[in-house]
Amino acid sequence: MSRLSGMGGRLYRGEKSFNIIANRRRWYALSMLVIIVSGVALGVRGLHLGIEFKGGSQFTLTAPNATVIEGQNAVSAAGITSESIVQKIGVNKLEVTTGVLTNDQNNAVENSLSKTFNVAVPNINVMSIGPSWGRDISHKAIDGLIGFLVCVMLYLALAFEPKMAAAAIIAVLHDVFITVGIYALIGFDVTPATVIGFLTILGYSLYDTVVVFDKVRENTRSITASGRMTYSQAANLAVNQTLVRSFNTSLIALLPVASILFVGAGLLGAGTLKDLSLALFIGLATGTYSSIFVATPILATLREREPAMKSLSKRVAQRGNVGANPLAGEHQVEVPGVITSTHSKEGRERGPRNQPKRKTHRK
Repeated sequence: MSRLSGMGGRLYRGEKSFNIIANRRRWYALSMLVIIVSGVALGVRGLHLGIEFKGGSQFTLTAPNATVIEGQNAVSAAGITSESIVQKIGVNKLEVTTGVLTNDQNNAVENSLSKTFNVAVPNINVMSIGPSWGRDISHKAIDGLIGFLVCVMLYLALAFEPKMAAAAIIAVLHDVFITVGIYALIGFDVTPATVIGFLTILGYSLYDTVVVFDKVRENTRSITASGRMTYSQAANLAVNQTLVRSFNTSLIALLPVASILFVGAGLLGAGTLKDLSLALFIGLATGTYSSIFVATPILATLREREPAMKSLSKRVAQRGNVGANPLAGEHQVEVPGVITSTHSKEGRERGPRNQPKRKTHRK
């Protein structure tokens, strides 16, 4: 931990720096690859919506020795020919999900499950949702997501600047699309708890992005007047100054979420916890990545196109300050991905020690 703290201090003072902004095309290519995979998965497999969105019936019972095959046979014995999903929840519970059923069909499935697993009918938990209610929930979820994005964009535009707001929203959409693609690829159920998880990860992603952008704004407040570094260099310095903080925050946030996901949902079989923690776990990881490798590089790309920033880049290049350490005033040598500082130019010209001049005598 002390080593990580020392690294954070060196990154903050500019003694060491990772070339994140300069390698922006690598991060764009990586994100584009993941987005393409997510889009293909979404188009081919689609989202597996829970019964809360599409309607249907769900039967949950406690049967220690129950198997998935026995549950499928029980549903078939009840005369249900439509698609049904049977899965184990934890160790003792069995969950059967079907499409929309009539009252007689619900009773038939209950009786078949009761007979197969020797469980009393009143001990079988049944939840039935109609298709119209599911459509209403879907529309409300979409409206909530759109309203959230609009409010956040207005706040960022007022608190920072429009281009920062645009970069942050692009990063948020990046996180949502990748998370949805992972759900489609693996086949996770999308429930109202999943939507809550989506909104939560959007807030976390924006929180991390706002912290980085606040440091960018601080480093670029008088950048055109000083002319010491380009906008991309100042943005890269801001990312490095908040890098260790972002890593620590993400790690601390992921640990309890992982506990809920693998212990609470995996061992205890809590369905709602699984849906919520799964979305949080995926979203926190993608949100941390986007705040560092997507949002700030996009902001730097947008700002570098401005005439004032183009003129600044030319002035910095003419002065030969490209790669200079803006905090310590030291020249730096770039290696792949990392910038490390060397001795100052003044020290090299002066040498290790000032030698006194010898006196000569003329005869």
